[in-house]
Amino acid sequence: MSRDEVVGGLHAVESLLAHAPGRIKRLQVAADNADARLVALASRAQALGISVERLRRERLERSHADLRHQGVVAFARPRPRAGEAELAALVASGGDLFLALDGVTDPHNIGACLRSADAAGARAVIVPRDRSATLTPAAAKAASGAAETMPLVVVTNLARTLRELRAAGVWVVGLDGDAPEPLYRVDLTPPTVLVLGAEGEGLRRLTREHCDRLAAIPMTGSVASLNVSVAAGVALFEAVRQRFAPA
Repeated sequence: MSRDEVVGGLHAVESLLAHAPGRIKRLQVAADNADARLVALASRAQALGISVERLRRERLERSHADLRHQGVVAFARPRPRAGEAELAALVASGGDLFLALDGVTDPHNIGACLRSADAAGARAVIVPRDRSATLTPAAAKAASGAAETMPLVVVTNLARTLRELRAAGVWVVGLDGDAPEPLYRVDLTPPTVLVLGAEGEGLRRLTREHCDRLAAIPMTGSVASLNVSVAAGVALFEAVRQRFAPA
């Protein structure tokens, strides 16, 4: 039997309630928290027939010591897992901006990337089944609600998926700090998947070989690299900038 998905934090639970209320089995809320958003959230859940358990904050803290819950925790049925078939459907429906993460194992980075991808209007975030973080409670919290609106597509073989995206007409642009070409000179207006590797290791060799172009984010300060979620945000919004720039 699948374990319940545990979601904590006001943004994350509000998004779950707005986009997938049928997945929520019950809520736990801090009984001694009179925050207006929390009160409204609990009332909305009860109106939908969702059980709301009110606990003293001390007990909520003990039960969820590793979760920054902001006074609310949802127990939900696991979300449907998206894979290659769902990705193909997104491409076929006209999806023109995607983010792929190669070997990113920090759940907070996965969550932050989901949030940036949602804000930039991307259609999905793609990760390999192995050597990647999953959508843990920490990732969902970092996503600040985007975990319910941005598909996290898990693929068996990232290199093969990139090859299939190229065959479908999607431009594959990998970010590499050693690439001679700056990102800002790469045309990101066609359908594009931006590919980022893990901090330190970067893109794996096979992943690099399946990119149409490799580009670097220009660095003019003293640091040598950016956090992967920050780099993803820079790249995604460069694509947005190009698409909104006057002709």
